[in-house]
Amino acid sequence: MDNKLIIYQILPRLFTNTCTNCIPSGTIEQNGVGKLNDITPEVLNSIKELGTTHIWYTGLIEHATKTDYSAQGITPPDNPHVVKGQAGSPYAIKDYYDIDPDLAESVPDRMREFESLVRRTHAAGMKVIIDFVPNHTARVYHSDSKPKGIKDFGEDDNKEMFFSPSNNYYYITRQLFSPSFPLGEGKKAYVEFPAKATGDDCFSAFPGVNNWYETVKLNYGRDPYDGSGHYSPIPDTWFKMLHILRFWATKGVDAFRCDMAFMVPLEFWQWAIPNVKDQYPHVQFIAEIYDIGLYRPFIFQGGFDYLYDKVNLYDTLRGVQCLNYSAATLTNCWQSLEGISDHMLNFLENHDEQRFGSRQYAGDPAKVIPSLVVSSMISTGPMMIYFGQELGEQATDAEGFSGRDGRTTIFDYWSLGTLRRWYNDGHPDGSQLTPRERWLRNKYIRILNLAKNEDAVAKGRFFDLMYVNYENPTFNPHRQYAFLRNYNGETLLIAVNFSSDSCDLAINIPLHAFETLDIPEGKAVARELITDSEDLKTLSSEEPFRTMIPPYDAVVWKIRHDAVKPLH
Repeated sequence: MDNKLIIYQILPRLFTNTCTNCIPSGTIEQNGVGKLNDITPEVLNSIKELGTTHIWYTGLIEHATKTDYSAQGITPPDNPHVVKGQAGSPYAIKDYYDIDPDLAESVPDRMREFESLVRRTHAAGMKVIIDFVPNHTARVYHSDSKPKGIKDFGEDDNKEMFFSPSNNYYYITRQLFSPSFPLGEGKKAYVEFPAKATGDDCFSAFPGVNNWYETVKLNYGRDPYDGSGHYSPIPDTWFKMLHILRFWATKGVDAFRCDMAFMVPLEFWQWAIPNVKDQYPHVQFIAEIYDIGLYRPFIFQGGFDYLYDKVNLYDTLRGVQCLNYSAATLTNCWQSLEGISDHMLNFLENHDEQRFGSRQYAGDPAKVIPSLVVSSMISTGPMMIYFGQELGEQATDAEGFSGRDGRTTIFDYWSLGTLRRWYNDGHPDGSQLTPRERWLRNKYIRILNLAKNEDAVAKGRFFDLMYVNYENPTFNPHRQYAFLRNYNGETLLIAVNFSSDSCDLAINIPLHAFETLDIPEGKAVARELITDSEDLKTLSSEEPFRTMIPPYDAVVWKIRHDAVKPLH
């Protein structure tokens, strides 16, 4: 397993789009679109400043869209009645073997442009993550780029059967697809007969507007009526998906972020991941997963390298920030992950979640420091940020289909002012950023690089200090959280303050910590790594460790054991 990963997620469609006058629900001609070729070595080097080890390029694979590319040989055009937004959902895949034509300067050369981006990313010292979307496809799937001998999903299905292990889809037999919204009239109507099951496990012909109506569920051999699995002989869908994974591995992809992985049978992952790693042992798998009860099976049986820790740490940090949860509840997070914490991928933002700085979340991106320090430093597992997060993007726009929901749209053609100022027409030198954007980005650079490069965080052990500070009169466990990280003769004391008031803390460190982590007691000149300041500190089980923390801030005090002088 790599040392600590720092993942930077971008949506190329928006990332380098410089349009300054986007209109809600605008077309590609009106609002423009970012291109893969715009992600130049200069841009990549700026991304790497954040400590980035991996870039997750989101929305690369060809998906359903209202933009017509039939003149460029991409057929059939997608029916607009089953496409969300003008650009379409990146998760309604219509060709697993192709690159989204929106992202290409030369549509016929789109795969070559992607291959060039992979080479540039590797040359910049970073690895490439792309989406693998196994649970569902666009309602109409057709690959015009598939290798010879490969058949489309559904091509050989028996549409008279709701479920057959050899079918790729589930069919609502003898029913017309009839959602709760209009599908058009005449030749422009969308007609699907028999109806296919919708991607969010809607096994009826009547999905609503809140269903994933633009997608259809793939069949991995599980009968949804009784939950029984039919995996011998190996279902056709399994072989098709394995071929797709290996196809992208040959393109130089280093990792797959597996969309809604828990909606696909665990048995598939047990089979597919080893079959990929047998030929491409360096390729890693990241699972989007929302059930803590599935964490251990998906790691130890499924073979995943990393899992989203959304329902545990993310939700708890959001509760501390927004819902008056006590910071002390963070202790529950690591306790529930005993033995698997290094497999957890932490984040504060991604394309599914509201922006930290949005009015629906913290309301002020500058309040992020305590959450950022905890999520990036509580474990050796990966930390992920979402493009523009480091600039304080607040998602105040109503872009079209997305609406003003505190998220950055994945459905619309759009451009973000924060990103335009950073991108600076391909010269991201920071000169166009506002003072707050520059300050915040520098904080992210400092904290993420510390998380990656400090061995005590990237490789070391963890010790929670909350249990000895609950009755500490200087320490408010409702608003402050403190822990140690330790490795090879170095200890970090990390404390964060979720309060709008500064605090002067006298943090108790128990004898058990000194014994367990082999920390010497005494006095030492310690360095605070975020501000790069120094101070003489006492490190003792009998005297508290004293530090001040400003409002919504954090300290990371580093003590080298060989610098500790005995107290007496």
